[in-house]
Amino acid sequence: MREAVTKLEFLGGYRFKVKFDEDSMPDIFVDEEKPIGDGSGPNPARLLSAAVGHCLSSSLLFCLHKARIDTKNIETTVKANVDRNEEGYLRVKNLDVQIHVETDEKDRTRLTRCLTIFENYCTVTESVRKGINVDVNIT
Repeated sequence: MREAVTKLEFLGGYRFKVKFDEDSMPDIFVDEEKPIGDGSGPNPARLLSAAVGHCLSSSLLFCLHKARIDTKNIETTVKANVDRNEEGYLRVKNLDVQIHVETDEKDRTRLTRCLTIFENYCTVTESVRKGINVDVNIT
């Protein structure tokens, strides 16, 4: 099992500095949207969108490389639809992901195979789809 450790340091308001367990990774800053926060960084829904979008794009790119399909460009747009649930709490209701890929591939069979299987290799998306157990402890 691999472990990824992320630490958040409170900076005031709703702003946090996010530090990762790899020295090569820069810190990022997160915040809530106005009027609650200052909107000085991505909020949780945007971070989730980025995680899902990056994971899907990377999984597709990996499959295309394995199939020896030259990729000119991949552009991914993720829309997080946030709305209130039955109890009135805001929830991410769904993520709408659009991936535009440009290749020179003329062999549709290899391309179609990648388009069929790449989502299975996306750790984050498949975890979110299935639901993730989150243990919370407050000290």
